[in-house]
Amino acid sequence: MGVTVGEELSRLAERVEPFWSYGLLSVGGTPLTMGKVISAFLFLGLGGLVARQVSRALGRRVFPRMGFDEGGAHAFEQLTFYVLLVSVVLIALRIVQIPLTAFAVVGGALAIGIGFGSQNVVNNFISGLILLAERPIKVGDMIQLDDVWGNVERIGLRSTRIRTGDNVHIIVPNATFLETNVTNWTHRNPEVRLKIPVGVIYGSPVADVKRLLLQAITEHPRILEKPEPIVLFRSFGDDSLLFEMWFWVRIQNYTSRAIVESDIHERVDELFREAGLVIAFPQRDVHLDAARPLEITMVPPGSSEERP
Repeated sequence: MGVTVGEELSRLAERVEPFWSYGLLSVGGTPLTMGKVISAFLFLGLGGLVARQVSRALGRRVFPRMGFDEGGAHAFEQLTFYVLLVSVVLIALRIVQIPLTAFAVVGGALAIGIGFGSQNVVNNFISGLILLAERPIKVGDMIQLDDVWGNVERIGLRSTRIRTGDNVHIIVPNATFLETNVTNWTHRNPEVRLKIPVGVIYGSPVADVKRLLLQAITEHPRILEKPEPIVLFRSFGDDSLLFEMWFWVRIQNYTSRAIVESDIHERVDELFREAGLVIAFPQRDVHLDAARPLEITMVPPGSSEERP
């Protein structure tokens, strides 16, 4: 007689049953079996994958339609993922039938461990939640941290990834953004005011200098018309008349800012050459007292004779 599929499955179940029901330990009076552990881990893996896909779909499709910008959509995507992940963990604990009260002792021991060696991890974790909630920086922002310029690419719970203009990725602990001064050039909008100083030699016609500097600004296609660009005669320097160009531009990263400044410098140099104006450079005037002639003594090479 042939063996049916049902009989084969029944025999397989009988063989697996001892392994599946094998008790590992008891937590709070509840036996923890191998089957419960395997089921919990399978649920954690599948649930984590589903949580990631759901949060990603919300971040890319739903949140932008609700009026969130790129940074806001990313922040809510991260928060959604962590909320779903916590829910998956709680359900996994439910599967293994371990009450949360069983973790009271473990929580106390964990608190002691945190007090001794995990302050930085917890500090960065809490800082990550604050960054996602308050959003002093967001994905896509151009920030300056000390001497580092770059765009925020990702805000995680422990660290934030910044990409510089050289395509170098810098990983910064989240606590750094709450403990130090951070310049966010595009926090509200990407429009910023730039200042370019220019010095010309004394005797240059001030009106012509201001006119040409303003022309160099207004000719550039990326300079905003509002607020209007202006040229200021700042002061009388040691070696030059000091002017400063103020103008507004919309920037996305440090490279775009540097390109605009380079274009302005090049155009100013071109206009000044055509008008015969000279860019100042450091110089010193030496005054000789004609009433007291210089005394010159010729000393042969290698001679030890002292000059009188």
